[in-house]
Amino acid sequence: MTLKDSRNKLQESINQTIDYVDSLLKAEGLPIIKEQKTNNPLWVDVREIDLRYQLPVKKVERFFSALKEGKILATKCPKCGAIYFPPQDDCPNCRISGLEWVEMPTEGELITYTVINVKPPSFSHYGDYIVGIARMSNGVNVLAWVNAKEVKVGMKVKLRVTRREPEGYLTYEFIPA
Repeated sequence: MTLKDSRNKLQESINQTIDYVDSLLKAEGLPIIKEQKTNNPLWVDVREIDLRYQLPVKKVERFFSALKEGKILATKCPKCGAIYFPPQDDCPNCRISGLEWVEMPTEGELITYTVINVKPPSFSHYGDYIVGIARMSNGVNVLAWVNAKEVKVGMKVKLRVTRREPEGYLTYEFIPA
């Protein structure tokens, strides 16, 4: 499935929801629907926001280039030694810029996780997924999707580069070690 196909499928789902909300408004006077999994009531705002954004990444562009090489980078302050992930170019402690690039270790331990059952509309095309925080061997905590059938706090994980589909972009995730 291409990114365009994914967007079209998402838009179709949004259109169906809008049609449903419109019928509720006419019948009930309120745009309240039942969430599919929990049957909890949800307010669906009838105002539509089309949000697309661009973020400047010049100072951390090397991070994205490294993903293409299968590496995950962080930045390190040469003055205080603090490591930043995701990378940033400025140390808030020392107030200096131009931090050093360091490769993140791949070994870590899962310290917490959550299963995402109720997703924002932009992630509705994914099945349920797991997001976790792992403390890496250098002491840095990393937040990422966990690609595993069984998950438990304390399990050993590896941080790796992956291609997120259907969008097709490179990102990172945890897998069991």
